[in-house]
Amino acid sequence: MREIKRIVTPIDFSDNTETIVSAAACIAGKFSAYLDFIFVVQKFEDYTAFFTPPANLPAMRDDLLNAAKERMNAFIEDNKDELYALGVSTVNGQVISGDIAEAIVNYADWANAQLIIMGTHGYKGFNRIVFGSVAERVVKTACCPVMTVNPYREECKKNQK
Repeated sequence: MREIKRIVTPIDFSDNTETIVSAAACIAGKFSAYLDFIFVVQKFEDYTAFFTPPANLPAMRDDLLNAAKERMNAFIEDNKDELYALGVSTVNGQVISGDIAEAIVNYADWANAQLIIMGTHGYKGFNRIVFGSVAERVVKTACCPVMTVNPYREECKKNQK
């Protein structure tokens, strides 16, 4: 059995982020592991079948990346004391751009992560048909184990308290 030294957790700053971060922090704390939170900015090019991108696309991408980096820095700052108190050895936040599932798997490979912990929420309806399930694609392509967290199960939340 491999020792868990580094865990990658994709977050999207939605209402479910707290549930996913809690699960990741508890596990990272048990192993005194590094915890990398990543936010992936979807490539605008993925939507070109639906619309013609504006001429200022590079500027929009840069603005979105910069806003996401600010949000990630604030998130890490707001939560680091609690994460360290749970036993997490190091907290890192990264914002990257690309296909979401590919970027998660590539980052985990680059970071030599032993585990990915991620939510099962995401695309629904038509978008899921077009883009597929990010969690499913990560589970099928990651070189390390992937733990998924279903943040929608209210009865599970009641049992955790």
